[in-house]
Amino acid sequence: MNAFESMFTVGFLGGLPLLSSAKTRSINAENPDGSVGGGAKEDPQGKGPARRLGKGWKVRPCIDLPQGETTVLADIEGPGVVQHIWITANEASYRDCILRMYWDGEETPSVEVPLGDFFVNGHAMRCDVNSLPIAVNPSGGFNSYWPMPFRKSAKITIENQHWSPIGGFFYQITYTETEVPAEAAYFHAQWRRAMTERSNPDYVIVDGIRGKGHYVGTMLAWTQHSNGWWGEGEVKFFMDGDREHPTICGTGLEDYFGGAWGFDNPSRTYSTAFLGLPMCHRVAGEVPKHTLYRWHILDPIRFEKDLRVTIQALGWYEDGTFQPLADDVASVAYWYQAEPHAPFPQILKPEDRWPR
Repeated sequence: MNAFESMFTVGFLGGLPLLSSAKTRSINAENPDGSVGGGAKEDPQGKGPARRLGKGWKVRPCIDLPQGETTVLADIEGPGVVQHIWITANEASYRDCILRMYWDGEETPSVEVPLGDFFVNGHAMRCDVNSLPIAVNPSGGFNSYWPMPFRKSAKITIENQHWSPIGGFFYQITYTETEVPAEAAYFHAQWRRAMTERSNPDYVIVDGIRGKGHYVGTMLAWTQHSNGWWGEGEVKFFMDGDREHPTICGTGLEDYFGGAWGFDNPSRTYSTAFLGLPMCHRVAGEVPKHTLYRWHILDPIRFEKDLRVTIQALGWYEDGTFQPLADDVASVAYWYQAEPHAPFPQILKPEDRWPR
């Protein structure tokens, strides 16, 4: 039994005692290609903090991201599975750096998301997250445990679209060299942002997914432009030929994210294994901002041919009827599917990604 099978046929903890022929590798600034015996080889001669200690010490823990350039963080030959990604960088990178992932030599990325949003830090603002696939720990330690299988190759890049270089970018990407079952699908994540309109308050979380797969998560970074409750809209899943009416429809935003009754206290936050509201930013003189996540890990949304996911921006009028809202919404959709995937929409320019 290989590492992939032991993790997912026996269970995360149940498979731990099983021996495997898989090989664990890890990439970071100290071992940029993850090669065997390739870590801690930097020459300590010079002005670095390890210059008195000799070889084998902490010399190159991080890199700098040149302005306007794309840096390859990992370029791996398969088959294998990316198991853990840890990244930390200053908040200037959260919306201005684009994280991309390519599987098996594909020309267009399967993951294309601003760095912070991928790790549930929306609005370019830091918050802690305590969930199963994503954990963000003090102060800004981004962790992903989404399993990402590949058969031929995996390439992970970061593009710095900030107006200046970004220094002190730390990362570690741990993967295993192992066989991948034929039925294993590829990980995808896509970012979007739009202003809803009172005449049409539907926000599209993702559209144009083609092929067979399963939807596994939603992140929303929601900016209010109206007073009062903002989350009365329903999350809808249009799948496999649905047109006017969805096959799966929720009962309200707070219900979809596992809360109830408008979250009761509008400033209360929570972060659990599968769902949360880890940030509720309410400061005098600023528009309210919220970040939410929902992981469909034990309840994936499976589709055969196509998928479209939407949510409405709705509040209340004083007469007890729904009020369409003009709010600013950004999102990340996470899913697995068989390749090839449909092309993603062109990602917005940096100034169109900046928070309000």
